[in-house]
Amino acid sequence: MRRLANLLFQITLTAWAGGLWAIGYLVVPTLFYTLENRVLAGQIAGSLFSASGRMSLVAGAFIALFLLIRQKRAWKTLALWLVVLMLILTAVMLFGIQPMMAQMKLDALPLDVMESPLRDRFVAWHGISSSLYLLESCLALGLVLRVGWKWEP
Repeated sequence: MRRLANLLFQITLTAWAGGLWAIGYLVVPTLFYTLENRVLAGQIAGSLFSASGRMSLVAGAFIALFLLIRQKRAWKTLALWLVVLMLILTAVMLFGIQPMMAQMKLDALPLDVMESPLRDRFVAWHGISSSLYLLESCLALGLVLRVGWKWEP
């Protein structure tokens, strides 16, 4: 049973970190490069980031619980604090920034937000969101390097 729990931990960590990197740095840039319609690319990207955020909350909660159960004084470990920081960043983006940006898009209608008076505000929040996503991706790298492929995190 312990081996199965360890395996689920490793799979979850791989899916979480890999999902962040694949969506943020491969899929979304490819969408904007491939699709001529940038509004459509943005809509798809937003859906992908929302789905990724929900998956991140589930994965992060499982990993945090796993670490708390498996390690004595887990609150003193770097791995747990990396997970907590990643969960906070995910929640800020998923429940704060993404809905605000979606509302700006609606408020700009019938114009595209990039052609509206909200453009500068949208661009600023997009930059903040991108920076937080990069930070979360770097924290994921730190978590993967910290935990590695050991059976004991």
